[in-house]
Amino acid sequence: MPQPETTPARELVRRALLLGVGTAMLLPGCASDAGLDHDGADAPLAAPLTTVPRVAWVFGSGGPRGFVHVGVLKAMAELQLKPDVIVGASAGALVGTLFAAGIEAGAIERLALDLQPWQLLRWQPGGTQRWAADGLATWVNDRLDGRPLQALPITMVCAAQRLRDGAVIGFSRGNAGLAVQASAAIEGQLAPLTIRRERYADADQRMPLPVRLAHALGATQVLAVDASAHEDRAPERASGYRDGDLRKRALTRPDAQLADVLLHPDFGYWVSLSREFRERAIAAGYQATLADAARLRTLHTR
Repeated sequence: MPQPETTPARELVRRALLLGVGTAMLLPGCASDAGLDHDGADAPLAAPLTTVPRVAWVFGSGGPRGFVHVGVLKAMAELQLKPDVIVGASAGALVGTLFAAGIEAGAIERLALDLQPWQLLRWQPGGTQRWAADGLATWVNDRLDGRPLQALPITMVCAAQRLRDGAVIGFSRGNAGLAVQASAAIEGQLAPLTIRRERYADADQRMPLPVRLAHALGATQVLAVDASAHEDRAPERASGYRDGDLRKRALTRPDAQLADVLLHPDFGYWVSLSREFRERAIAAGYQATLADAARLRTLHTR
């Protein structure tokens, strides 16, 4: 029986972690700093914005599905539209931070196509989660030349869940790489990050599409990009993932309903890290954005 061309998300995570083993074992002494308390002067901070934004772009979580955000950025660049603030969760925080830093969309696409998971993962023996994504913080900061969030040309807010009480907060100042790492620390898979004596992880379990956070920051016009699966179009053999899909939809729906323009591109149910999948996800985001060009122009000129 032929194998599906792409891979379910859970299996993808397993393979990505296994691929990370080779790199980690070749890096003796490269212990993770995920267990440290990042409390220095440059530690990420959820601080009031210096100006009240009007137009927000909200990029949701989605793991490999987050490649769709790259296509959205490509189209928005062609339309010559820019936001006052970008609010991103997990993969959305990563892509959004690169764009907020002034990296042009074509360069972000090249980075997305070339990036490999073993560049970002680090082995941390003895922890409840054996992997941490501190390589992600380093990778982001290298591409930003060490600039903190508040120094980026476009205001950037990285959404993360505070594990003590489940509150979703938005890092808007401080170390950009650490803010992205905290936003992408998948519970049960990648170690949470401790910042100023609080532990943070991916907001996916609380608010995967943080439109309400954008409104709380003052935004009145919101473009939201939902990177979740189209569970109503899932193939029959995906029935084992239905509970997770429905949970994600229940969490996404309240924010999706508050967006002025919602994009939810469809590029198939299964995901992988293959170049073909990445290109397909990027193309779907690009095409869906251009198809809604009229509404998007209106959103930015109201």
